[in-house]
Amino acid sequence: MLKNTDDLRIRELKELLPPAHLIREFACSEKASDVIYAARQSMHRILHGMDDRLIVIIGPCSIHDTKAALEYAKLLKVQRERFANELEIVMRVYFEKPRTTVGWKGLINDPFMDGSFKINDGLRTARELLLNISELGVPTGTEYLDMISPQYIADLVSWGASARARRNRRCTASSHRDCRARSASRTVPTAT
Repeated sequence: MLKNTDDLRIRELKELLPPAHLIREFACSEKASDVIYAARQSMHRILHGMDDRLIVIIGPCSIHDTKAALEYAKLLKVQRERFANELEIVMRVYFEKPRTTVGWKGLINDPFMDGSFKINDGLRTARELLLNISELGVPTGTEYLDMISPQYIADLVSWGASARARRNRRCTASSHRDCRARSASRTVPTAT
């Protein structure tokens, strides 16, 4: 008798929406594409020594409250404009918790923070948030932990970090001589 040896610990399978569906639902607008393109070009020039500004990736550890994230983006936009001559400010918008072994796994994986793991809803929420932040005039940066989520959101991200590269090399303001890019530590934007 043939024994079952596959997917022994899998409770259920739920198909993910095709990326094209979410990309159509939350299509990149002209304003968002201008912001994303300009930020990518600026960071390229900074990383290659053609621009003396600093790249600052700043924001919460991970996003769990989209309303709070949009409020933060509005405050950050003011600081982005204020320091435009010295800094290329990009909002950190991380959706997953790579180093969390227990507890909440992040907005994409568990958008309702209840263990339901409605990933399609999480991907939809993440894409909509990235679009809204970009349309405010604030570029976004995120960390890619797998090869699936970038298919849904990469066109709305100005700076993408790889979890593997992040673990292998840390670049900080204190060690910028060893890095091609200079970075600055996180601070909270204020309305003043």
